[in-house]
Amino acid sequence: MTADLVTHHLQDALMLVMILSLPVLGVAALVGLVVGLLQAVTQIQDQTLPLVVKLIAVLLVLSFVGPMLAAPLVRESEQLYTDFPALTR
Repeated sequence: MTADLVTHHLQDALMLVMILSLPVLGVAALVGLVVGLLQAVTQIQDQTLPLVVKLIAVLLVLSFVGPMLAAPLVRESEQLYTDFPALTR
């Protein structure tokens, strides 16, 4: 039973990582694409521009979506602490 429980928690953790990283990676990819297109159209060759714009966009997304993403993380942590005695047998 311990192997099944460990496998279940690992699957949940990997799914949680994917869910938590999706908004940030999506916004970073979208902003990078838009900034890259704008740089290609205007022929701006500044290499720090995409980095700064992506950083600002990711920070904004984390500030708005962060509290909403914290709930599943807390729920999974509580479940892991609850099941910890069964995992150590």
